[in-house]
Amino acid sequence: MTKVITIGSATMDVFVECDDANIVSVCTKDHSSDFMSYPYGAKIDITTFSSKVGGGGINTACNFAHLGFDTSAIFKIGEDIYSEGILEFMKTQNIKLDNIIKRNDISTGFSIILVSFQGDRTVLAHRGANAKILENEINFDAIKDADFLYIAPLNGDSNKVLEPIVDYAHKNNTRICFNAGTTSLKKGMEHIKKILSSVHIVVMNKEEASMATGIKVRPDTKTEKFSQELIHPDVKEMLKTLKVKDYQIIVITDGGRGAYAYDSKKFYFCEPYPSEVISTLGAGDSFASTFCAALGRTRLDIGKSLMYASVNSSSVVSKFGATEGLLTFDEIEQKLKERPEYTYLLG
Repeated sequence: MTKVITIGSATMDVFVECDDANIVSVCTKDHSSDFMSYPYGAKIDITTFSSKVGGGGINTACNFAHLGFDTSAIFKIGEDIYSEGILEFMKTQNIKLDNIIKRNDISTGFSIILVSFQGDRTVLAHRGANAKILENEINFDAIKDADFLYIAPLNGDSNKVLEPIVDYAHKNNTRICFNAGTTSLKKGMEHIKKILSSVHIVVMNKEEASMATGIKVRPDTKTEKFSQELIHPDVKEMLKTLKVKDYQIIVITDGGRGAYAYDSKKFYFCEPYPSEVISTLGAGDSFASTFCAALGRTRLDIGKSLMYASVNSSSVVSKFGATEGLLTFDEIEQKLKERPEYTYLLG
């Protein structure tokens, strides 16, 4: 059985949905942005409230375990009521807990997720222990023993362990999937290149890819209609810029518009698999980890792996929680059989 180890965050997520939330869109000549807003100074009733375990390290570990991999996870928590909830949840997920870091002098990560009526969300995050992973706390032997290392975003001081674990995994022939965090991206492309040169699969969303490369996706103008192209030329340029080694596969996700991939020879595009959207939290984690896992299942068929990832991600967004809708490979393949017209395209 393939051994996978993930490293990333672990949080207790509190979901809050309010019907009074507004979505405000602002567009300039160079780019457009969406904002969630509430009446200033008002006291607003909550429509829906719930608590779930989440975080990139946990979400991806749960997915790999669900897909049948021998899975372990590295993350850091405190000794508080939130850590108790996280550990109780993890015991139900068939994930090895040997490599969890626990400290009594720091708080467990905690997030408040503001969910819009469209299903998208804004996250208010207290990093806590997630931002304090130290190099000497990591079990490097577990990384060496794994076939595959999935690196979820490492923010704050935890980002300092990124280069050591990537170098170690690369030297010990452990394949690496890298999903960058904002701390890394803010350091610029020259810093990111050092990491990219050792990883096999890179997954970012469009906003992260723009931050890393400095390339902005231009909106349509009177004279140029970029939206008519299957893959925006600026997205293609991002994909090419992020690819620094021939053997790498680069993936950029674009929310409800779909996902793109590049392998030096071809550009791939895959629309979202149709589903009802309840909450998009965890969609990126399920997409990225499923894509990595599916490459083995599909014998490195990039387009088909994008389809697998889209199906699993669509199931996650149809539930209220980052790990609630995770599917097995058999369930993913059954959904694809139900929609034979659903496929990927080459750009």
